[in-house]
Amino acid sequence: MGLADEESTELRRRRWARDRELRAPRSPQHLSTADFLTLGNAVCGFLAIYSTTTGILMPHLTGESNAPVKHSAATVVTLLLIGAMCDLFDGLVARKLRSSALGAELDNLADLISFGIAPAYFVAVWGLVSSGSNQQLSAFIALTVLLAVVLRLARFSAVKMRPGIFQGMPCPMGAMTVIAIVLLDPPFVPGLLLIFGVAYLMVSRIEYPKPQGLLATATVAWIVVSIGCLASWAAGLPGGDTLMHIGALAQIALAAMAPLLVIRRKVGEKVGVVRARRAENRG
Repeated sequence: MGLADEESTELRRRRWARDRELRAPRSPQHLSTADFLTLGNAVCGFLAIYSTTTGILMPHLTGESNAPVKHSAATVVTLLLIGAMCDLFDGLVARKLRSSALGAELDNLADLISFGIAPAYFVAVWGLVSSGSNQQLSAFIALTVLLAVVLRLARFSAVKMRPGIFQGMPCPMGAMTVIAIVLLDPPFVPGLLLIFGVAYLMVSRIEYPKPQGLLATATVAWIVVSIGCLASWAAGLPGGDTLMHIGALAQIALAAMAPLLVIRRKVGEKVGVVRARRAENRG
């Protein structure tokens, strides 16, 4: 029995040491599996900017009316959706496997490219190619989107929040909402006001839940469905335009859900206070 107990104890010790080694942070010279997903997010952001330039801006400047602008726009959104999926999974992988000392910094830099520079550039290009637009005004609104993401990421790194929530709209949701507004191609000034509203929500103190468990699964399903709708729209399939509009409107509604719930709660609290005061006065 003594020998068996010693072997069992040694086996548990080795397992514990292995688990500790797997979960221990690596040195800055090493990249973890999660870091490669983060780099994939950055690559998607760069390719989205590249596709916006070559597929939308350059055909407009050169007068190539037959250029597949719709296909390029769908490619941009698909790349950002894939980047959002990488951003979702890199955190999950980092918690399950070994993380690196570079992980947090890489994540912020990749998010800045994919969810800050890329959507801001998309808005600026929309202001250049859209009829009845103002280039200076669209560039200013695009700058507000970029600065909102910069401030949002800096606050995320510096301010500790309670587990399970984000303060302010998460950058991936903000980026996809901005892109959804542009895809709907609303009247220029109302569209810019909506985009400015999204930038404000990203730096606000409104609480958004983190995508974990069922919410993370629903997020992945939403991304897959969105990519399918965009593919149908880009390919010119029957009903593709309708699917794109439904998907864009659903994204905007999803982004507005949290602030609407906050407004509803505050209104309910004020109504409760008023009713309590009236009851006291009657008493």
